[in-house]
Amino acid sequence: MAAQVDKGSCVGCGACTGECPCGAIELIDDVATVNDNCVSCGACADACPAGAITVE
Repeated sequence: MAAQVDKGSCVGCGACTGECPCGAIELIDDVATVNDNCVSCGACADACPAGAITVE
């Protein structure tokens, strides 16, 4: 399953975008958005200071 972003918790800092090895996360309107390139590695969740990203 792809990473999931809690849009209410995302602070739009962009920390996740730099950590994603697949380029699967981008900021759209200052909210992290996951695209189809996600391989569920969890790098983005580990980088998120707000805890807004989960991978199941």
